[in-house]
Amino acid sequence: MYKLVLIRHGQTIYNKQKIFCGWTDVDLTEQGIAEAKSAGRNLKNAGYSFDKGFCSVLKRAIDTLNIVLGEMDVKDLPIKYTWRLNERHYGDLQGKRHEDMINTYGIEQVQRWRRSFHERPPQLLKSDPRNPCNDEKYRDIDKKDLPSGESLEDTINRVAPYWKDEILPFIKKGEKIIIAASGNSLRALVKYIDNISDDDIVGLEIRTGIPLIYELHEDLTPIRKYYLLDNGVEEPIELFKKV
Repeated sequence: MYKLVLIRHGQTIYNKQKIFCGWTDVDLTEQGIAEAKSAGRNLKNAGYSFDKGFCSVLKRAIDTLNIVLGEMDVKDLPIKYTWRLNERHYGDLQGKRHEDMINTYGIEQVQRWRRSFHERPPQLLKSDPRNPCNDEKYRDIDKKDLPSGESLEDTINRVAPYWKDEILPFIKKGEKIIIAASGNSLRALVKYIDNISDDDIVGLEIRTGIPLIYELHEDLTPIRKYYLLDNGVEEPIELFKKV
C-alpha cells in the first residue's frame, strides 16, 4: 500500500474576499496560517513523515507547505517546485470580485466559468501584465506552454502528465510524498487518480488547509481517501457530493 498526502493551501485574502485568484500571488489570512499549522500538527501527531515534496510556484502553496513542515519539525526535505501544479489560470477574471462579475455577466455565466469542465474564462491579452508571459517567475518556460486562461480540462491536461512522469515514479519506489497546491490543480489530480467523470468532478470541492490522504493499492487505484482532522480523526470524503 502507498500513502499520499495532498494539501490545498490555507485560506487566502482573495478566498476570504471572494476574488478570482488564479496565478495571482496573494498572502494567507490569519485563518489560513492557522489551518496550515493545524495540518502540520495533525500530520506529526499521526506519525507521518515524508521523503519528498512537490509544490506549485505560487506563494500561498509554498507558505502553506513551509508552515506544515515547520510544525512537523521537518528540515531539508527535498521539494520540487513546478508551475504545472499552479492553480487554474482564471484569465481576465483574475483580481476581480465574484460579485462584480455576476453583475456584469450574470450568475449563470460566472458559474459556468467557475464550475464547468470545458469552458474557459475570458482570455488575457499577451500585453496584459497579469499574463504569465510577462512574469519574471516564468521566464524559463516556453511561452507557448503558458496559459492566458484555462478551463478545468486545460488544468488537468498540464497536471496529469506531471503526475505520471515526475511524481508517480517516486511513489512506485515507496517514497512518502506530500503535494501542496491549489483547489483546481488538486481537483485535476484527484480526477485522474480516482477516474472521476467530467460531470462529477464539477461538484468536487477540496477544503483549504486540511491534509487529504489517499491510500493506494500497488496498482495505484484508491483503497480509501479521507481528511486528517484534529486528534487523528479521519473524515471520509464523498467525491461526488455536489457543492
